[in-house]
Amino acid sequence: MLFGQILIYGPVAFFGLLFLFSYLREPRQFRNAIYLTIFLILLATCLLFGFGQEWMVLPVLLAVVACPVVVVLFLIWNSVLVIRHEGLSMSTALPAVLAVVIVMYLVMVPLLSLLHAPAWLNGIASLIVFEGLWFFFSFVALLVYSWFYRLLPRKRHYDYIIVHGAGLDGTKPTPLLRGRLETALRLWNRQGRSPLLIVSGGQGADEEVSEAAAMKAYLVNERQVPESSVLSEDKSTTTLENLRFSKQIMDAHSGGARYRCALVTSDYHVFRAAEYAHKVGVSADGVGSHTKGYYWPTAFIREFIAISVAHKWPYLVIAGFWLLSVAVELIRVFVH
Repeated sequence: MLFGQILIYGPVAFFGLLFLFSYLREPRQFRNAIYLTIFLILLATCLLFGFGQEWMVLPVLLAVVACPVVVVLFLIWNSVLVIRHEGLSMSTALPAVLAVVIVMYLVMVPLLSLLHAPAWLNGIASLIVFEGLWFFFSFVALLVYSWFYRLLPRKRHYDYIIVHGAGLDGTKPTPLLRGRLETALRLWNRQGRSPLLIVSGGQGADEEVSEAAAMKAYLVNERQVPESSVLSEDKSTTTLENLRFSKQIMDAHSGGARYRCALVTSDYHVFRAAEYAHKVGVSADGVGSHTKGYYWPTAFIREFIAISVAHKWPYLVIAGFWLLSVAVELIRVFVH
């Protein structure tokens, strides 16, 4: 009886403690998303079967079956909505592309079985199946943890507030960028206007001025922030460069003293910015500004792709095991 209880609740406790330890050590790591999601899945399973809730099994199974259909329909609807508002582009078509990928993934194995596909094609399909399982699991994990991370309280004192750049409308910040600036201003006011604001963003090929210059002009001229409270970082072209170059400014300005900063960006971008800050050695918390609801799925898919590229090793491990199984099978065929 005791051994059975350990088998049931042991994994739940293990992943719960693993998540807690990893989170307390450093909350800005992708592995936390994996630990938290595994813990929640195991906990839900235990609650379902361990407390006599077997009657819930059928509704849960029906929900699992219906979920892909609902997700595909939602993604197609969202893509149409985003294209209406923002125009057709590779970015705005992402939800529809993901919907097509999900449909192809779900029909692939039954279709190959129906067509009596050759063994080599089934072998490739098996690789796609396992890679896809990790893809969808990590997508859900990141979605859950990003939501969790954004809800964490931000009650520390900050020495700097970094505002990440976005696109410009001529020489003016776009509504998206103004939202980030207003979020930074609210945080700055709550902190007694003591932190220094760092506006971070270079000049794109199609932009008249750097994003940093446009942001500083907005803060100083339109929001009456003292010019001495705003520092500019106008060389960066990526999120990682935003943080690296801003770190150089903070290091030089602090003269070797320890400091803490807040990273203000759009809410869908908060976790990746915070993770990159950890990567470059900046002690920072992510703070999100509101994003229009219709645009959030598109933006999050883009974020997930960027994070997956940065954390590609699970895909490589799966491919490695697949190649190993292929090699073993080839050896078996040639030996016999």
